[in-house]
Amino acid sequence: MLQYLHVKNLALIDEIEVEFQDGLNILTGETGAGKSIILGSVNLALGARYHKEILRPGADYGLVEITFQLEGEAQIQRLKDLDIFPEEGMVTLSRRLMPGKSISRINGETVSIAVLKEAACVLIDIHGQHEHQSLLYKKNHLGITDAYAKDVIAEEKQRTKESFRKYQKLKKEWQESVLDEAGRAKELDFLKFEAEEIRNADLRPGEDEELESLYRKMNAAKKISEGIEEAYHYTSLGPGNASDALSRAIRALSDASQYDEEADAILSQLTQIDSLLNDFNRDLSEYQKSCEFSEEEFYETESRLNEINRLKTKYGNQIPEILEYLKQREERIEVLQDYDRYLEDLRIRLEEAEKELVSASGRLSGLRKKQALLLEKEIEDGLRELNFEKVRFEIHFEETKEYTEEGTDEIEFRISMNPGQPARPLSEVASGGELSRIMLAIKTVMAKKDEIETLIFDEIDVGISGRTAQKVSEKMALIGSVHQVICITHLAQIAAMADHHFRIEKSVENGETRTSIAPLSEEGSVEELARILGGAKITDKVMESASEMKALAVQKKNELRNAG
Repeated sequence: MLQYLHVKNLALIDEIEVEFQDGLNILTGETGAGKSIILGSVNLALGARYHKEILRPGADYGLVEITFQLEGEAQIQRLKDLDIFPEEGMVTLSRRLMPGKSISRINGETVSIAVLKEAACVLIDIHGQHEHQSLLYKKNHLGITDAYAKDVIAEEKQRTKESFRKYQKLKKEWQESVLDEAGRAKELDFLKFEAEEIRNADLRPGEDEELESLYRKMNAAKKISEGIEEAYHYTSLGPGNASDALSRAIRALSDASQYDEEADAILSQLTQIDSLLNDFNRDLSEYQKSCEFSEEEFYETESRLNEINRLKTKYGNQIPEILEYLKQREERIEVLQDYDRYLEDLRIRLEEAEKELVSASGRLSGLRKKQALLLEKEIEDGLRELNFEKVRFEIHFEETKEYTEEGTDEIEFRISMNPGQPARPLSEVASGGELSRIMLAIKTVMAKKDEIETLIFDEIDVGISGRTAQKVSEKMALIGSVHQVICITHLAQIAAMADHHFRIEKSVENGETRTSIAPLSEEGSVEELARILGGAKITDKVMESASEMKALAVQKKNELRNAG
């Protein structure tokens, strides 16, 4: 759930910190107090576009931080798939906003806006006017239906996706394989030339690395030889070399060792050093011989390296890649040399893949239609509870013109508001306020299936009042029993249902306007309800009504949640 929000230097906000709770969190305040700024701040933290004008005047930067506490294993796994690893069950998204640029971080690590948005899709679901409008596009209806039916259709949907990809791969191969005889002969000649060139090179994995090492050694041979020769001079060949000096020292100690045990021990050490030096001189001599190269050896090594590097520029960056390229060319040559048989085999495999896809799509469609009937009824019942008394909701199926990885179903939500009227697409019937209630009915149905813990509702109360507002408030309370819900509202009926109530207000301090937000106590919540109900003047009667509304809302909320 969204546990913590920190905003600094945005619009009218100097700095605010909010700790949200589980259940239904309600945000209220006077018009113009800055409710939209609070939600806008959350959107900015999740990767929304911003303009520099949103920064508080005089501020060099703005900052938004939101922290989520995670409990669901599925949600945690989806984040891990994005290489985002919760720390002690927490994930913090932050965004520092500056003129012309922004810096986004997740748990302190800098990320791109794309990653931020991907994480947001896992953590939170925001429903404002734009999201309600998404219901007008039938491309979104299939996703809603499948989300409802996921437990039933998951396996068949995966099989359909795999069948589609197999079919598409074979179809592409078939389309690319229709060659004329001249084109086939031309391709065959070219492939044979490439394969022959690689085979003639007789490449061996690792050969290039060995040759490069040897080539470097050859290039440095003169300098190496000079160093070896000088070392050999001091250890073995030159006047007063180390080997001769050690021999004289051993002879000098030999006599002394006959008279004293300690001198004998020292002689033994010196003898070992002499033995080690002799071994070293032999190794140095062998190394010197290995660094002696003829001009012919140098030319052969250089030519071989040039040949390998030329093949790399044409066929692959490494020898294994070149050999894999050769394998592919040889397989293609085999196909072209017996092309008719290849085409017939491909045609049979393509037909079988299409039959498999049609069968899988049919099974998926059958399961989907059964689940759609259940979803239809649940949404319709939910709409009636939201004061659409004579509503009829339908999920209309048509067959797509082309195969897709989602199957062959094209789905459209249709609705009839009045008896005797045919069900028509939402875009032709529903107003903005009606769309928000339809979305709320859908979210209520989906609440127990949705893996996203936090839902934010903005403008859910557009164009409603009275009994409809009461029904909407009851739906919000019901969703709040299984999800964390954050809702901005102007209506007392919805605010009364709050598990946690926050007031947003605007004040002027030292000539500067500031927006602030604070949690309300039970008494404070009743006073805020009275303000919403009574306007500028709050009388005792208004306070009494507000107190009664809060008590009735708590009672109704408990009934709904106990029944659910």
